[in-house]
Amino acid sequence: MDLLTLAAAAAKLVFDPYVLVVMVGAAAFGLFVGAIPGLTATMATALLVPITFFMPPVPAVAAIVTATAMAIFSGDIPGALLRIPGTPASAAYTDEAYQMTLKGQSEQALGAGLVFSAIGGLFGTAVLIAAAPALAEIALKFSSFEYFWLVILGLSAAVFIGSNSVLKAIIALLIGLLVGCVGLDNPGGYPRFTFGNTELMGGISMIPMMVGMFAISEILRFVVNTDPPARVLVQRLGNVFAGMWALTKKYPTQILRGSVLGTAVGIMPGAGADMASWMSYALSKKLSKEPEKFGTGHVEGIVESGAANNSALGGAWIPALVFGIPGDSITAIAIGVLYLKGLNPGPTLFLNSPENVYAIFLVFIVANIIMVPLGWLAIRLSTNILRVPGNILMPIILLFCAVGAFAINNTVFGVTITLAFGLLAYVMEENGFPVAPAILGVVLGTMLEENFVTSMIKANGNPLVFFERPISASLGVLTIIILFWPLATWLVRRLRARPVY
Repeated sequence: MDLLTLAAAAAKLVFDPYVLVVMVGAAAFGLFVGAIPGLTATMATALLVPITFFMPPVPAVAAIVTATAMAIFSGDIPGALLRIPGTPASAAYTDEAYQMTLKGQSEQALGAGLVFSAIGGLFGTAVLIAAAPALAEIALKFSSFEYFWLVILGLSAAVFIGSNSVLKAIIALLIGLLVGCVGLDNPGGYPRFTFGNTELMGGISMIPMMVGMFAISEILRFVVNTDPPARVLVQRLGNVFAGMWALTKKYPTQILRGSVLGTAVGIMPGAGADMASWMSYALSKKLSKEPEKFGTGHVEGIVESGAANNSALGGAWIPALVFGIPGDSITAIAIGVLYLKGLNPGPTLFLNSPENVYAIFLVFIVANIIMVPLGWLAIRLSTNILRVPGNILMPIILLFCAVGAFAINNTVFGVTITLAFGLLAYVMEENGFPVAPAILGVVLGTMLEENFVTSMIKANGNPLVFFERPISASLGVLTIIILFWPLATWLVRRLRARPVY
């Protein structure tokens, strides 16, 4: 099919009334969840998964994409009004936005978050549309050797980028790899860590596990939190779009830089919108002509960082669609939904279901466009949304998690998995262990083992074959450099610090 035919087929799939209704519903859900402090965009995605079981592929993916984009933006709302970021992606500029609110500039803080999030999201989508098909053609030349190095690269990036403590990130990653070993789904077909339990023969189901790690852990955190609820800063909000054109003309470099950095960070496995937002805010302050204004209610950091966190969403889908490797925890859940719907990620997806791939691209564009009016409505209703008592909200979420986990295989075992991993995630996070490397370990562990065993069988056990193919050798060298770069820089610093006699 040529490009026009594909675009027409994709438009027919996306502009179906049922899909549009699903997108509007998912948008409202994402805005609501993102605006509640403590409930993340990942949690919004995980809670939607059980509902997508009953949808065709395109509306299911549309619901995930729309809810995620909305939740990442709406995390700005409690950040600006309460100084509590609704999602981790909004944490970087929460103080800045709150300081603007204290100065009576909450409209500009919220408007900048909304408008430049939409612009960043559209930029990331443009890169996704331009880069993904081209990368898919290259990916068709990949075999198990290249995928092995890609998986190693993904695991290493998750450890070294996603946490302040490398040791704790490695431990979390090993926990994830251990969980991924459970069951019969391995090249040898040998039951591992099943302890005679037939339910464990099929392995740990990814969706109940992720719902537990992101949703149940938040509920537990709410239950044990004894701090009084934060006070909502009540004030009459004006026109949030006033002055946005002036900001666009004043900060074009910052908007472009934030969008480019966010997309680039989103592409890197394990990084995601949270990391993109922090890196972009730090870069904005470093390169600003007015760095002394940062932290006092200066909009420049919100413009750049807001563009970065939503552009990361489109970037994260590039490795997810082309290689089946999640860019962050949200795309890890989205990959699970793609598999459930028969849209197995990878280069063959572009050959076998091109109309669905272009429909996903179109969903990104529509989601970022409708973000502006729906986000404006959410801002207007924000003070009411923020008054929803947690002791009413959390039991509803717990019930939703339990029903969703049960519905996957119609067994109580799924609920048990959800509760067990929710408790595990809570203990990990309370002790400073990041959850994302554990999720990536589960997602990538199976791929790592399959590609390694397949490669060794092809090469008759010769490990040097991993460096004989040009792409494989390049990826291998790159991976080794990234893995040993921290050690090399540490050794250089030690040598320079030694006294000279």
